[in-house]
Amino acid sequence: MTITRLIASSAVAAIVTAGTSFSVNAQEREVKLSGFGAMSGVVRSFGINSKAALEAAADEVNKAGGVKLGDGTKGKLVIEYFDDRCNAEEGISVARRMASSATLVGIGPTCSNVAEPLFGILQKKVGDAGDSGLQFPVFTDVAIKVGLAKISDWAFRNVPDEGAMYRALFQWIKKTQPDLKTVFGGVEEDFAHSRATWYAVMKEVAAKEGFEVKGEAKWLLADTNFTNQAREARRAAADIIAISAHPFTTCGMLKEMGRQGVKPKLVIGLTSSSSLETLQGCSAEAEAIIIPTSFAPVTPEAQAAAERAAKFNGSLDLHSGAAYENIAILKSVIESEGVMAKPDTVQADRAKIRNGLAKLTETKGLIGVSKRTPDREAVKPFLFVHAKSGKWEVLHTPTN
Repeated sequence: MTITRLIASSAVAAIVTAGTSFSVNAQEREVKLSGFGAMSGVVRSFGINSKAALEAAADEVNKAGGVKLGDGTKGKLVIEYFDDRCNAEEGISVARRMASSATLVGIGPTCSNVAEPLFGILQKKVGDAGDSGLQFPVFTDVAIKVGLAKISDWAFRNVPDEGAMYRALFQWIKKTQPDLKTVFGGVEEDFAHSRATWYAVMKEVAAKEGFEVKGEAKWLLADTNFTNQAREARRAAADIIAISAHPFTTCGMLKEMGRQGVKPKLVIGLTSSSSLETLQGCSAEAEAIIIPTSFAPVTPEAQAAAERAAKFNGSLDLHSGAAYENIAILKSVIESEGVMAKPDTVQADRAKIRNGLAKLTETKGLIGVSKRTPDREAVKPFLFVHAKSGKWEVLHTPTN
């Protein structure tokens, strides 16, 4: 399996069949793409994994012949990756640096608290001569807070719809375990994604599906002590504990719950914690936690991509899997829109990529077809996984 198979479309196939594919002896031109995200700090694993995925996918494209540019020249994908440290000011600085270079598109960032203000410095409406915002396409792989792409016509995301995911999960729980009636939450209060997912998604969905929400315990992303929060969970005595937190603090809370003998009938986790980091940090305590995710190695393409990312010292999850897909999507857009990748065509090429991404109504991903919405978001296929014997195993695949 190659990434070429993943991105193959009828249009590309027709070009190849017609014999118009470019010669391997053609002059090679660099096509510069830049990733950015958290490579340091508590959530550094997300940036590390996205970087590995981008490099692995680009390597596969280049080995398969690269990309065909608008004048028939062979293009070679070149990946740079910048550490924004999950800091909004740093992320904006990185975006301006990329926009002043030959980079055609930025892929990132990791953190929603970076993506939101960063999208705000982009031109809001394409073609608005009175808007001096950056005319630079950003294709997000990780930052998942609901609705961010609508901020700018230059912002695109390949992230799942958490509302749909948790709605399906609570409906499935209600159907398969009708004895579970109450929910208590745990939330990273200072992290945009975790906070939004608990208050605007998990909590609201649970209540709408008829579960009694018995409150929440709060902590910060850098916290290491969860004594009081586990005590609150024990007092609530809820059937379900929903933890909206990333791997480090998810593990901290789970370990403290175990120490205090807090034993809910079911634990639900945040999408971002369906990762290797959670299993490395607290495999035993995470046993049986259920998390909806848009990636698992359940197809030949997904398995092959995971193996390639591992060779670049990363692992694939719903975030880095999206980064891998982004390269395939961008290859297709570059070819269909006639991108030139010349020093004097940088801005024109960026506009072509933006327009090409905006035209997409669906893309083929690692585990299935994703729909594209008019506000530049994705509706991705998803499944439920649970931790079992130190591995993530597929528990249920909804019809989605």
